[in-house]
Amino acid sequence: MRLRLVLLTSVLAVAVSIPIAVSTAARRRSTDPTPIYLNRSYTPAERAADLVARMTLTQKAAQMNSSQAPAIPASPSIPTGVSAYGWWNEALHGVSRLQLAPSGNATVLDNTTSYPISLALGSSWDPNIMYQEASAISDEAREVAPNNSLNLDFYSPTVNLGRDPRWGRNDEAFSEDPLLTADIASQFVNGLEGKDQQGNLLPQGGGYLKAIATIKHYAANNTEGDRTNGGPTDRLTGTSNMDERTLREYYTAQFKQIIQQSHPGSIMSAYNSVNNIPAPANVHLNDTLARQTFGFGGYFTSDCDAVYEIYHGHHWQPPGYSRPLNVNEARAFADAAGEDLNCNAGYADPFSYGNTLPAAANEAIPTQTDVFNQNDMDTSLVRLFTARMQLGEFDNVSSEPWVKAARAQLPPGTWTNSDANNAVTETPARLALARQVADRGFVLLKNANTTRKDGTSGTVLPIHVPSSGPFKVAVIGYLANPTPTGEVGSTGAAAGAMYLGGYSSDQGAPGQAKEVTPYQGLKNAIQAIDPSATVDFYNGFTGTPTNASQLTTIDQNAVNAAANYDEVLVYVGTDDSTANEFVDRTTMALPGAQADLINAVAAKNPNTAAVIESIGQVDVDSFRDNVPSLLWTSYNGQRKGDALADVVLANSPGSYNPSGHLPFTWYENAGDLPALDDYSIRPSSTSLGRTYMYYRGPQSFPFGYGLSYTSFKTSNLRVDRSHLDANDAFHVSVDVTNTGSAAGKDLVQLYIGTPDAPAFLQLPIKRLEGFQQVELNPGQTKTVTLTVSVPNLAFFNESANRYQVYDGRYTAEIANSAADSDILAQREVTVSGSLTRVPSVLSAKPTMFGDAQGGIQSRVMYPENATVVPHLTVSMNDESLYGFIEPGQSKPFPPGMRFTFSSDHPDVVAVTWGGTIRTLRNGVATVTAKVTYRGVTRSTQFVVRVLSELDRLSIDRRAIRAFRPDTFSYDAIVPDGAPTPRVSAHTPDPSATVNVTQASGVPGHATVTVTGPDGIAQTYTVYFAHRARSDDFSGTSVGPQWTWIRQDPANEQVSGGALTITPEQGDLGGINPPARNILVQPALGNWAMVSKLTFSTAPHVANQQGGLIAYQDDANWLKVDWEYANGVAQLAETTSDNQNYPTNQQITQVLTTIPTSSVLTSNTVWLALEKRGARYTSYYSTDGVHFTPIYNVGASLSNLKAGLFAWNGPATTSDLTVSFSNFHIFNWGPRLRR
Repeated sequence: MRLRLVLLTSVLAVAVSIPIAVSTAARRRSTDPTPIYLNRSYTPAERAADLVARMTLTQKAAQMNSSQAPAIPASPSIPTGVSAYGWWNEALHGVSRLQLAPSGNATVLDNTTSYPISLALGSSWDPNIMYQEASAISDEAREVAPNNSLNLDFYSPTVNLGRDPRWGRNDEAFSEDPLLTADIASQFVNGLEGKDQQGNLLPQGGGYLKAIATIKHYAANNTEGDRTNGGPTDRLTGTSNMDERTLREYYTAQFKQIIQQSHPGSIMSAYNSVNNIPAPANVHLNDTLARQTFGFGGYFTSDCDAVYEIYHGHHWQPPGYSRPLNVNEARAFADAAGEDLNCNAGYADPFSYGNTLPAAANEAIPTQTDVFNQNDMDTSLVRLFTARMQLGEFDNVSSEPWVKAARAQLPPGTWTNSDANNAVTETPARLALARQVADRGFVLLKNANTTRKDGTSGTVLPIHVPSSGPFKVAVIGYLANPTPTGEVGSTGAAAGAMYLGGYSSDQGAPGQAKEVTPYQGLKNAIQAIDPSATVDFYNGFTGTPTNASQLTTIDQNAVNAAANYDEVLVYVGTDDSTANEFVDRTTMALPGAQADLINAVAAKNPNTAAVIESIGQVDVDSFRDNVPSLLWTSYNGQRKGDALADVVLANSPGSYNPSGHLPFTWYENAGDLPALDDYSIRPSSTSLGRTYMYYRGPQSFPFGYGLSYTSFKTSNLRVDRSHLDANDAFHVSVDVTNTGSAAGKDLVQLYIGTPDAPAFLQLPIKRLEGFQQVELNPGQTKTVTLTVSVPNLAFFNESANRYQVYDGRYTAEIANSAADSDILAQREVTVSGSLTRVPSVLSAKPTMFGDAQGGIQSRVMYPENATVVPHLTVSMNDESLYGFIEPGQSKPFPPGMRFTFSSDHPDVVAVTWGGTIRTLRNGVATVTAKVTYRGVTRSTQFVVRVLSELDRLSIDRRAIRAFRPDTFSYDAIVPDGAPTPRVSAHTPDPSATVNVTQASGVPGHATVTVTGPDGIAQTYTVYFAHRARSDDFSGTSVGPQWTWIRQDPANEQVSGGALTITPEQGDLGGINPPARNILVQPALGNWAMVSKLTFSTAPHVANQQGGLIAYQDDANWLKVDWEYANGVAQLAETTSDNQNYPTNQQITQVLTTIPTSSVLTSNTVWLALEKRGARYTSYYSTDGVHFTPIYNVGASLSNLKAGLFAWNGPATTSDLTVSFSNFHIFNWGPRLRR
């Protein structure tokens, strides 16, 4: 007698009963009853692995959704349960959104502190002030977060480079330069996460992170287009195409530096494709670059519904696929590429990781890296829960320092997201910091001498306010004092309210009381000096505008009145009506008639200064020559008025000499730039290039430009070495003297050029390699020293696929900006030789012996007595990779490279003298791997969670050859007349218990549950059935192999070699009434079925259909049919599954449709469905001989039955019959010898 066995991959939870004794040598066990995930003596990653191991498959998938990850109730396996957690929170320039609802978008917060936008921080060139701001943001976040310990992962900051001023989110960028961006953004990460400025945890945090930063959007995400309508440059569906050199040297360079300087907890991948591969599924971006090359160790999150766009917008068809991916496949590809978290709210998408990955894990979906499986999910989940462990959620939060500090500031449970909070978290200290940050963001663009109204010559700024007597100042421009209307605008901000930039909190009445508009700030400061001074506000435009786009008609009365004032400030700019997250700018002109307002006022009063607060550069050519003073900043926070007074007044208590410098190139004509969706950087025959590094066209103001009220002198430039090897570093020192009469800050900027480099190398004109603010009193001199690492000057050689250092002459330039005309001094150095390759990053993708054959790329969970295969990758300092890169892409390690391994729990995971890593017993351990080469050592760690699983499963005492410890479902085909098989099992763990429930007959199933000493149970199921059989319907009834589901004899008949079904009202998938007359028979293992279907007429009523079905139950099935839907008769393939997420949720997907008007010539069609493992292929034929494929897909089905059906859907018509004839099924599978 023989049993035929087929391997499946599904996980079932089944009740157990019969205990089986296990005889194995006992090993030492821990007696601590505390679950590992609650034990602080283990590392956060070890605790995370233990917690993940305790979850069911559906619980795991649900925890990979951002909005929200639902709570897991307490159970014997997870005694504390798991709290609901919202991952989508925002803190771009103040904590502004929290995931407070169980689903949907993050909730905008009311009355939390709003600091200046990122571009204003970029203008400060001051990483330290960024650090202070970010530290304050996460302090406030802890105060308002649920329980002061949840929802502390923030989708901030934006670190995309501001390479084009037309970009709608330009204000969210720090700079166009990777170095400046990385230096500032790194301090955002450090400050927000509770680290010092070197990236180390602060001792006062007690070993916990304060919050987690997410650097975004990775990568090359610099266009908005018409996002809502899928325009040609729509960032949701567009592709950012470029060569590898541009990708590495520019669009990912800042990500690399931030990762290596501050180790952020998270990266958000972008909506767009990069080189035609959607970013969420882009293995090259997420794995090869971020993890293996840059050393990223945190988790990846998608942008919100970016995974949905893989198939919805991108219609991505990966190599090896003949069609675009479907819903489950897209999510499998994303998670397999390292997209750990699915931000599943934002746009219309009913699907998510939570309701698709349980099925996808059992569909044998071939991805770029593996056959998708539950181990991919485990790897992602350990990253996610490591983050949550690091935040302290699973410990005694009331004793944790960050929680105690928050509760000392604000009693727990007292903050509410409404005006009832009275803006209590907008403390005096935070408002003072918002003002200080805003001071730093002002850039003085022009301050020319002019003939003033009184006939004297001088500059308009700073304004000297007399201590007494008449003094009149006019502030003109709607944006200087906007009036809230109480309505809500298109982007969710209060209409007419002072604009604070994208991702700001809402300021109700309590928050508005703590805002200071530009007019209010000036008036308060001026009258504090001179109580008798007059400070008046003029809107400058007629009507009642509520945003910048409505400033179209100048109020001539305001212009005329300007002549009567001692000083006039015209305040102009942009807001979210100009550009925003949904819309790019098409023009650099100031909105409306604001430029005309500047000219008109300046013509009336020569003592006029123009202040611009905008998303970035604006066209200044029409008024720059007509106004003596120009001051610029980006959206400058809720205390912008105080800061404006600090900067424009010479003698107020808060007076501040502007120290900001442009973090971008102010192009004379943005139309000279390439198209927004052109991601090239270097110049070409059709492009002038982008950024100061390559752009060769006219500029209004260069990168790095900024004036001061004082003057500085640079002298004594020196370099400590002039002849260098490619691996050296050198120091550049310069003396800076304040030669003016006012205290101020100078910005020392160091640029490196390669004047002799051949044109074909297309090296940058120059690159910023260092900068430092230096504060000086009048007459004071300080020395500034900057360090240049020669390897940082390397360029990426695409043909060699690595970085190389240019061999030749370099210039070190100290300058006031990137313009050659602003070079203050320069020296030359000569570099020769090549980089000595040494390890930079070591990473691992651990698996166990045998995983490669199963298509498994990485794992965290292991059985006992397994050999761990670490799959190490070494990234060298030139970004060349050695070792395991991806399956089928390995490169031998260089001779002399040595590796060592160690385990922190050698009783759980041991390392032999030969370096073999073996699992020993139930528990968790961290393996540390080290590589040493040419005197340089790098290390990495990975967690191994050892579970009590079976090592053998037998049927009638014969071991299942295809058994794997983490494959939990098996099929066995039983010959007719054979007795019901008996199942036995073995586990190597002496502390585990094994229970078996035997099958009661055939068809039937047996279950085996092994429960480890940790309380974690693993259940294996073996299904039994006889071979499926064909039927020619030659009699008057169906054969004995068949079973009717909800039989209605009145509407089914067997005669003349055919089964005829008259469709009735009904359907599957939770639709009432349930379909009747579904004919099925057990069909385990692999099989193919085919039948001729003759319809009395073509389907013509909505959802009327007949076809073949692979049926588990009413909620889980796959069918191919001829149906009528959406007004079309069509062949269709549909799947449905119910994975109990988060409660019983039916997931039905129409996978493909083929209109039959072009393929069928009669009412007869042959349909076929073939199953191999978890993969199903459907076919149709018009002659029964030549079959055309319809679709190939995986399905998560078990205990399967094959069958026939016909139903009407909601219709009650009875004018159709479907006759099935020539039904054949071929059932095969691997044999199990007995």
